[in-house]
Amino acid sequence: NEYWEGVRAFYQPFESGQLTGSSDVYLNEIPGGQYTNLLFQSKQLGLTGRFSEVKKAYKEANLILGDIPKVTPSSKVVGDLAQFMVAQGLSSEEVVAQAESLSLPSSVIDYFQGGLGVPPGGFPEPMRTNTLKGRSLPDGRASYDGRPGAELKDYNLEEAGKLLRDAYGCRISEQDVLSYAMYPQVFKDYSDHKILYGDMGKLPTNIFLNPMKVGEEVLLELDYGRSFFVRLASIGEVDASGARQIVFEVNGERWFIKTTDDKALEDAGGGTRRPKASPAEPGNVGAPMPGVVVDVRVAIGDQVKEGDVIFALSAMKMEVIIKAPRDGKLGSITVNEGDSVEGDDLLANIV
Repeated sequence: NEYWEGVRAFYQPFESGQLTGSSDVYLNEIPGGQYTNLLFQSKQLGLTGRFSEVKKAYKEANLILGDIPKVTPSSKVVGDLAQFMVAQGLSSEEVVAQAESLSLPSSVIDYFQGGLGVPPGGFPEPMRTNTLKGRSLPDGRASYDGRPGAELKDYNLEEAGKLLRDAYGCRISEQDVLSYAMYPQVFKDYSDHKILYGDMGKLPTNIFLNPMKVGEEVLLELDYGRSFFVRLASIGEVDASGARQIVFEVNGERWFIKTTDDKALEDAGGGTRRPKASPAEPGNVGAPMPGVVVDVRVAIGDQVKEGDVIFALSAMKMEVIIKAPRDGKLGSITVNEGDSVEGDDLLANIV
């Protein structure tokens, strides 16, 4: 138990903070495995202190979706919709009435398109009809017929392996190909992170999770017979560009690394803060919740019509499609793929 007490201390920042039992699951029907995840996600989405609202909305969202069996991944659909309702301040009636124009989570749209199959009680109306208006499958159909998995083509593992080797080099294993086949975006994010930062598995857990302090020294064993004493010598002040110079001593040799301090820029009201979308400007396109921009489907000068999909936003495993609020031309776009945004941040302006 002494070992596990030490290990738990490393992962304490990831604990949900829940200290009591939750008898209200009998009312909201949140599965136990999802409960703490939902609590953590709600904090990441800027809903800190509003988890009681999320739990009530979960019950309402479940009924909107047809009172469905809640297992992975159907429980995620309910959770996504519940958090969306709280973040947007929407009631059940408003969600059903405005489903056609709302930037609903992608999981909710996929559910009504039959991506998880047909629920035991069928799809509730008019929610399904309203959701599917203007939203079709890639092949143009409104929804799947029967079990969607029956339409899947055989997966070409050789082609996937070639694609990965072209992108990430020859050190792609069969396990990597299978990982990509099941979770393509997760594998891509992992591989891109590894290219940028190297193999984080070599770092001790406490160093990976907790930044080193000035003067602290650690022993890194990168390979058999390859050990390095690394000491954080100094952290420079933030310069005009928002960067700091970090000085490490590696086996006594000084290494100078320049890195952007996004947190310092944000605290100072600097460049990482984006302008907010204004309700008074009908052409402003704002982020419905905090997240990362995963797809920009338009460019400055493009003509769009009301309802055209222009952005995709990912927030805690939930993808949200953002549509054009009006007809017009893209006068400005303030984000790129990979940018982090907060709720109501201005993404674009349609003139």
